[in-house]
Amino acid sequence: MVDTPIDYSRYEAGRHVNYWELDLALQAEVERTYPGAEFEWAEPELSDLGELTGHTITDNAAIIDREGHELRTYDEHGEVQNHVQYHPLQHENDQLVYDRGVTHDVFHAPPGRDDPLGFQHVLSQQTILSFADGGFVCPVSMTTGAAIVLEKYVDDDHPNADLLDEYFRGLTNRDYDDHIEGAMFLTEKQGGSDVGANETTAEPTDEEGIYELHGEKWFCSNIDAEGTLALARRPDAPDGTAGLSLFLVPHTKQDGSLNDQLYRRLKDKLGTIAVPTGEVEFRGAEAYLVGEPENGFKLMAEMMNFERLTNATGSVGGMGRCLLESKVQAATRDAFGETIQEYPLMRRDLVNMQTDYEAALAFTFEATRHYADYMANEQRLDESPEDRDDDAARAFKLMRLLVPIAKYKTARMAVDTASYACEILGGNGYVNGFTTERMLRDSQVLPIWEGTSNVLSLDVLRVLNREAAHEELFPLVEDALDTADHPHLDDLAATVAEEFEDMQAAMLSLATEDQEYAQHEAKQLADYIFDVVTAALLIERAQDAIDERDDARKALVAEWFVETRFAKQDARGITDGEKLPDDHFAEMVRHGSLSPDRLAQAAPADD
Repeated sequence: MVDTPIDYSRYEAGRHVNYWELDLALQAEVERTYPGAEFEWAEPELSDLGELTGHTITDNAAIIDREGHELRTYDEHGEVQNHVQYHPLQHENDQLVYDRGVTHDVFHAPPGRDDPLGFQHVLSQQTILSFADGGFVCPVSMTTGAAIVLEKYVDDDHPNADLLDEYFRGLTNRDYDDHIEGAMFLTEKQGGSDVGANETTAEPTDEEGIYELHGEKWFCSNIDAEGTLALARRPDAPDGTAGLSLFLVPHTKQDGSLNDQLYRRLKDKLGTIAVPTGEVEFRGAEAYLVGEPENGFKLMAEMMNFERLTNATGSVGGMGRCLLESKVQAATRDAFGETIQEYPLMRRDLVNMQTDYEAALAFTFEATRHYADYMANEQRLDESPEDRDDDAARAFKLMRLLVPIAKYKTARMAVDTASYACEILGGNGYVNGFTTERMLRDSQVLPIWEGTSNVLSLDVLRVLNREAAHEELFPLVEDALDTADHPHLDDLAATVAEEFEDMQAAMLSLATEDQEYAQHEAKQLADYIFDVVTAALLIERAQDAIDERDDARKALVAEWFVETRFAKQDARGITDGEKLPDDHFAEMVRHGSLSPDRLAQAAPADD
């Protein structure tokens, strides 16, 4: 509980601060995801990373974005060398992060612990790092994703199990000198989101489990990774995704020579300069089969679940950084004799940004909690139904539904937040070196990476139809709404409950409509689920804060979210006299505390 609101005028910009210590909303959401005493161990680690990110990493990131990396495909003799000349500060950032175990601690016990941490830990770390640079976080994320696949699908009986285990150990090593990075080469020019149209082929060699790949991949981030996963089709395999197998393609072959592939060029991207993205042409590249043949799409989907969630946590981190930059600007920029945070319209804008941020945090870390539970229990999903743990099945269904919605919604919210942060900074917000223009450039890729908004919305329909995920979603919302005990929250919960009923009717309607109409409304449904679930979660968190800390600040956030999403307004609310953002700016934007007794004196905004 913060007795004195945060004074953002103490800062010159949104850096040279501890991103963890300064972001109380992030702390609260992250803590909820850790089981038992894990958070007590993890919190100092997260604080240390927040300090490091807010100073060294964010300073380095600005320089790397300006100066970039260079691909040197050929050496001076015209021979292929596929060498990426990284900015030296990239190596410094990499070592600082990998030596702290960001890709290690969820697979192996870190120093001072007997067991690994859950996946909420790496996702929390990546959120903090995204305050500095989402492009830098991309290789970190893919390295973890590749390790997930190798750990799950390579057993002792697998061809080249020892070789693939060596790559797993490299991907998850805590020593930077022995650490390697991962990647996922999925996109082909003619395929894009239609992965089944991929044309890369895999020809078997004389060695079991080793193939030669031929074809091209069109959008390859972290182009020179040592542990790249790629999809290809073996001879006589069926068309579509059912015929794709998964392979690990190394940068160098087992004998130490350069693999038979060509890094043609780096993409001249709008943003995310920290991660080199380019085109790769396989020319008989040595590749090692991962998992069962013709099961590659399923295996890649395992990595995709994680990547989509990291896209959401990255979006949240970017929103947090843009919000911080906006708060500092509003607290320090004088206009017409006052700082701009004193003007009611700017207060409303900042409250809107804060509410969006906490909404994105709540939904994303709820998805993170269920993903972490799924990863802790996923082996039980392969058991027969009578032996399967109900908690494991529940975590799987909620993970599969919440993750694509989190990725879709937060990506769009990150773009909007970054765009408005540029506006708050005025002309400087559009100028290189003032952070917000880079955050806007970087955020534009978030709706594209790991599936577009349309692809994700269609995936939501698929999960509801195939997995019956609504069976677990409905109790989640009901349980959250049932926590409302304070009269103010009880009234808000009643409003959300009405929308919840309408949302269920919408889901039932689409389940009985023809496929074309269901697809036409898919994005609308994903939006609806996000709004209803988020409102319920914010009410639950508000009640918890009242019970545990005697603080009603979260109730204001819940109220404004419900007001702006669901309130039945006359004249668009202009005539109702409500000005919650102006009245409670210090509590909502500057994290001041609010007595529940004061909250009880005011009627909810939709009354």
